[in-house]
Amino acid sequence: MMSRALFVGRFQPFHLGHLYAVKEILEEVEELIIVVGSAQMSHEPDNPFTAGERLEMTRDALEGAGIDPERYMLIPIPDAPAHRVWVSQVESQTPRFEVVYTNQPLTRRLLIEAGYEVRSIELHMRELFEASEIRRRILDGENWIDLVPPEVHRYVQEIDGEERIRDLARSDSLSHEDKN
Repeated sequence: MMSRALFVGRFQPFHLGHLYAVKEILEEVEELIIVVGSAQMSHEPDNPFTAGERLEMTRDALEGAGIDPERYMLIPIPDAPAHRVWVSQVESQTPRFEVVYTNQPLTRRLLIEAGYEVRSIELHMRELFEASEIRRRILDGENWIDLVPPEVHRYVQEIDGEERIRDLARSDSLSHEDKN
């Protein structure tokens, strides 16, 4: 069994597809570094939650799923000013890792070029378990509870995340009207 892997995501919000991926990866490695990417982003329609909120909801979900906290680390990493710099930024802010799990094409390409073994993640019911679908459902007042771990739903409720997503969408559409 490999000792340590890296899993990168934005987790806007952390959903059941992410949880499925974490469980699958932990079948293959002893320890997982979960990078909360785009850590500087928040309060935008595609990135409504802060890095701290994403760390907290992810930790709560993993704890709720009974995943041993000794087997993973959560590390927020902001985007780099240039794509080529991002890998060295990750390397400087995480413990060493042997393999990377990602399906994101740019992340994959950058890490392959840096010499890492990159493995794809089996996407579990991708049409449902996608953060953009969850945010869309929240905006449209549709059911989204079944797409996230119960701890994430509770957390989003506690921070009034549904209303934040609606406010951000309203202000985004208003700013687009101002430009027209």
